[in-house]
Amino acid sequence: MDADPRNRRLPAETQSGARTPVLEVVDVAKTYGHVTALRGVSFAVHAGEVVGLVGDNGAGKSTMVNIIAGAIRPSSGAVKVDGVETNFASALDARNAGIEAVYQDLALSLDLDIWENIFLGRETLRPGVLGRLGLLDKRAMQLRAADELGRTAIRVGSIRTRCRALSGGQRQAVAVARGLIWGSKLLLMDEPTAALGVEQQAKVGELIKAVRARGIPVVLVSHNMPQVHALCDRIVVLFQGRKIADNPAAGRTIEDTIASITGKEPPT
Repeated sequence: MDADPRNRRLPAETQSGARTPVLEVVDVAKTYGHVTALRGVSFAVHAGEVVGLVGDNGAGKSTMVNIIAGAIRPSSGAVKVDGVETNFASALDARNAGIEAVYQDLALSLDLDIWENIFLGRETLRPGVLGRLGLLDKRAMQLRAADELGRTAIRVGSIRTRCRALSGGQRQAVAVARGLIWGSKLLLMDEPTAALGVEQQAKVGELIKAVRARGIPVVLVSHNMPQVHALCDRIVVLFQGRKIADNPAAGRTIEDTIASITGKEPPT
């Protein structure tokens, strides 16, 4: 797979000329013994689209994100990327397919530098014989990390800064930049602002807009309804493991979405 973000391609088109969704979830269900976490959920995400995935605690949001990200496997149903059904056996399979997840805990190693976190587990080797001997191309990684971070709206200082010294918003920028480098198809964001202040939440919103501007779709899981409505093109609502709403955000109010989340609005 070509991981260079400059080489990303637009989604394939069908013979009729309609765009194929970057991601399509088809009738996905997940059970744990006698407990059913998801019940036949279907939705699609297109290039350059931000889709909010919302619901109350226990609605199945995190289970769905983990299925898309390859961390768990569905009991039934399918996940398609560019119209091709996938069978991810692990999160690494999903990452190799261009799907990156940014979780609330960010999964950063605080005692490593910014650039080291971005390339952790995906280090670039030096060309030629030195690379075959396992020597890292630190300069190439640092230059690329600086380039990607420069595209975000948050200043983080030197890429040689330890992540422990960064603010919450800056750490989020590092996690999103890592997703931008490797997430050539789709970026999943699971509660990215839950632990952040108001100003830092706004910065994360700017990052999401920057991702969308590059044509990369985003699935945003959040309890922050004002931010969901401000950022998302569509909002998918899960209730007790079922999809009960999938509507354009325009024309919907926060109260409408909350009514769906609490089961007080009829399914749409």
